[in-house]
Amino acid sequence: MTYAELKEKLLAYSEPEFADFQRRLIPTKQKILGVRTPVMRQIAKAYDGEIDELFSYPDDYYEITFIKLTVLSLQPYSVFLRYVDKAVSLMDNWSTCDCFRPKCLRKNKNEFLDKLKEIFLQGGEFSERYVFVCLLVYYAEEKYFSIIKDYMQRAHTQKYYVSTAVAWLLAELLIKAYPLGVELLESGMLDTKTHDRAIQKARESFRLSKERKEYLKRLKINKKGT
Repeated sequence: MTYAELKEKLLAYSEPEFADFQRRLIPTKQKILGVRTPVMRQIAKAYDGEIDELFSYPDDYYEITFIKLTVLSLQPYSVFLRYVDKAVSLMDNWSTCDCFRPKCLRKNKNEFLDKLKEIFLQGGEFSERYVFVCLLVYYAEEKYFSIIKDYMQRAHTQKYYVSTAVAWLLAELLIKAYPLGVELLESGMLDTKTHDRAIQKARESFRLSKERKEYLKRLKINKKGT
């Protein structure tokens, strides 16, 4: 399938009203056609063995970048490593970043830590967000607590999409490893907005007891509206 054929296929599934909705929701410089995620994932399956060709296509549309990253997420670890830097460089919005969850990382978590460090050092709001999304999806457990803590201490949480990713990760820790999550909150290492966002997100979860939610409420820095 050529680039023109891929674009034509996407256009056939585009929904103008859905595109308008996505433009309000997803702040990207790319054009948005309004193709739903399940459809894009289905189209991506046709490219499973054509990763090199796919990554040669332009990234003028959100959907094409999404399909690239979807196909890359299906590849073995060796192929994923060849393209991960390019993939991260294409991220300019939360949706593309958060939906990129390569299956191969589940069996290669330790090996990927050095690359994760490189990505973090590249700087950039979405490079940094990608690191925290990875930590959330693959490393949110006691074994990696010191690594998570180190990244949180260095996070540029004045950037909105970094702050929300750190808060999301900390909320997940509060659910999966409550004492460790509380330790991070009580350390005072996070800025007020990120600290309180993490508490709010954790308290919205059905996986946390009422008693723990009440304790977290007392840890909020900005008590207004609680």
